[in-house]
Amino acid sequence: MAGKTGVPGTGVTGRVFAVLGAFDAGHRMLTLSEIATRAGLPVSTTHRFTTELVSLGALHRDSEGRFAIGRRLWDLGLLSPVQTGLRETASPYLHDVYGATLATVHIAVRDHENVLYIDAVRGNMSVLIASTIGSRLPLHCTGVGKVLLAHAPGRVVQQVLAGPLERVTPYTITQPARLQRELARVRRDGYATTDQEMTLGACSAAVPIAADGRVIAAIGVVVPSLRRTRARMVASLEVAARGISRSLERR
Repeated sequence: MAGKTGVPGTGVTGRVFAVLGAFDAGHRMLTLSEIATRAGLPVSTTHRFTTELVSLGALHRDSEGRFAIGRRLWDLGLLSPVQTGLRETASPYLHDVYGATLATVHIAVRDHENVLYIDAVRGNMSVLIASTIGSRLPLHCTGVGKVLLAHAPGRVVQQVLAGPLERVTPYTITQPARLQRELARVRRDGYATTDQEMTLGACSAAVPIAADGRVIAAIGVVVPSLRRTRARMVASLEVAARGISRSLERR
């Protein structure tokens, strides 16, 4: 889980990453003691690292002594191939899907056993959205996550099925056999759906984005209901996914 680093590496680099890993989408501002607790480090060690990270611009400290990720890390993050390649390529297609559906549209990649959201366009529909750009959510209860899990290596699928599968809402699939059947359906039909499995009152649909013969990402929408709009939503997503794939292959 993001922000819960457990036992940090014994080296300096491992402990620095433990400090930075204390931050996530739900913990954007932290005190020194909160960072130490979440990183699993002594306060004195955390103080030494945060002081140096602030001087380097990797962390920002406000007037109340709270810390946040600094501009230097943001600048470096923009150099990532995920940012410069996939995100830039997909951006106009996300806006196309939004224009056709008025729904929240996002694109995501798999990060180990989580789904990492790398870009999004917020829709006009009144529905609670759990994801934000840069956030990580479970694979098994999100539309894009199901797509990515369905096309993940067998060892990843087995690790997720081995659980435990977190019950986020009463509708979350937590039975391994049922999830396995769901993943088979995703591979057969070419798209995934969820029905209030991540957030109450929110449904989603998602399709894979392929490049060089493998699934590298997923694009999805979040709406209040798919009962009457599933076919239209999936069709819009499929058009966008094909466009993104062709653009990536040209690049």
